[in-house]
Amino acid sequence: MVTGIDDLSNMHLDVLKEIGNIGAGNAITALSKLLNRKVDMEVPKVKILEFHEVSETLGGAEIPVVGIMLKVTGDLTGNITFILRQKDAATRVHMLMGKPPETDLEFSELEISALKEIGNILTGSYLSALSGLTNLKMMPSIPDLAIDMAGAILSVPAIEFGKIGDKALLIESEFGDEIKAVNGYFILIPTIESYSAILSSLGL
Repeated sequence: MVTGIDDLSNMHLDVLKEIGNIGAGNAITALSKLLNRKVDMEVPKVKILEFHEVSETLGGAEIPVVGIMLKVTGDLTGNITFILRQKDAATRVHMLMGKPPETDLEFSELEISALKEIGNILTGSYLSALSGLTNLKMMPSIPDLAIDMAGAILSVPAIEFGKIGDKALLIESEFGDEIKAVNGYFILIPTIESYSAILSSLGL
């Protein structure tokens, strides 16, 4: 019986990593359509980390980031967080709005809405891939967006992680175009019951 990420076997982790690869690939395809330009992606890095190591992967607890968080309901419940370093989020949204990529890091109300839409599309594509592989119904909520230091943003999912263990499933995707590559990070936090549902649906 899987009661959390600490109980997953190497086989389970390999399956979750493959789901991460497919989900990230779908998300980048969606981003390419949104930006109306070719977006290339390196093979995603899927890591199982101690939770305190996640902010270090982002560049440190004090690095400014944009976090887009959605609740997930249906056959799978939990939440998913997509994180970009603030400078990388500015690059993407400025390109989307037709502005030079290397401009200030402040976001207008319209750009905040655009960032939410980017996060909504990326996380939605990821969940769609997971749903397609597992045949589990998943419905994302309206996204919440926060701009803060990585440590502060990650304190929100940390509360959820405390219920299932001290390790996180982190999917790091490097994507970019002819101008610039950036790194985005997905953190999927299913409830205890959802871990078992995912693995059972895959015959594990």
